[in-house]
Amino acid sequence: MINFFEVNETNKMVEQENLDVRTITIGISLLECIDSNLDKLNENIYNRITTVAKDLAAGGEKIEFGIPIVNKRISVTPIALVGGSACKTPEDFATIADTLDRAAEKVGANLIGGYSALVSKGMTTADEMLIRSIPMALGRTNRV
Repeated sequence: MINFFEVNETNKMVEQENLDVRTITIGISLLECIDSNLDKLNENIYNRITTVAKDLAAGGEKIEFGIPIVNKRISVTPIALVGGSACKTPEDFATIADTLDRAAEKVGANLIGGYSALVSKGMTTADEMLIRSIPMALGRTNRV
């Protein structure tokens, strides 16, 4: 049970020592979004993120208890896995970055992670294309 001393101590940390929570994160699997059609894939990704994380910003505000939460973040399945069947060029992968950015903005997330590839044991063609798309993606998104 929380006692008065602990509540008072927490209040002092918030007021005098600028206590905050750095980040809250929601993890979302995008594996069910996979489609060989790039437009459909992007639509699936956008719909999945905006549905699952629709309450991220509001939920983060509810749990603050007077302690500010600096960042609200989304983490998704590595995009090289999700986009492998639909993406034929690095530009195709960059369109997914655009979709991630729009979805993150819609739900009030500060950043979205997962624009990545799993390459520790080798690299597929999709992994290489995603890596080549990173400069494009970073140059035209705000949250990815």
